[in-house]
Amino acid sequence: MSRVGKKPITVPDKAKIEYKDKVLTVKGDKGSLTREIHQAIDLEIKDNVINVTMRNENRENRALQGLTRSLVSNMVTGVSAGFERVLEINGIGYRAELKGNSIVFNLGFSNPITFDLPEGVSAKSEKNNIVKLFAIDKELLGRTAASIRQLRPPEPYKGKGIKYAEEYVQRKAGKTGTK
Repeated sequence: MSRVGKKPITVPDKAKIEYKDKVLTVKGDKGSLTREIHQAIDLEIKDNVINVTMRNENRENRALQGLTRSLVSNMVTGVSAGFERVLEINGIGYRAELKGNSIVFNLGFSNPITFDLPEGVSAKSEKNNIVKLFAIDKELLGRTAASIRQLRPPEPYKGKGIKYAEEYVQRKAGKTGTK
């Protein structure tokens, strides 16, 4: 039984919602997002509250109800407040620099890596080793942050690489010499 799917979603006054022909459009201060809703799920919109309901009760539909509720909630939050993801770059000589709509990374390779940001994602670089990504679409933001992290994932011995700000890298002991 989906507990997440049964929670109502409150819509801020600034957000506008349109639901027609299984397509949900949410417009707010930051922009607009559109998503197609699965055929087994319905949305009931009354007085700035969205309830996610199922057409019939079975295991797959309960899972879809929780998923749809999370996706719609993220859409509402995204257009009203937006999302942010922070990446930290650790390592001597490792840094990031913004150039237009792309980020140039120096990560210890022979050449710098240029990463073009997708449309809808903006970035800000602080102190050359912290990159903040901003977007209204949480899914796109997460994929972009994961793609950047994959350029040089953190290694367990010295902790060098790109990691999420809240991520903890478990350190390993290095080689020890015997006497």
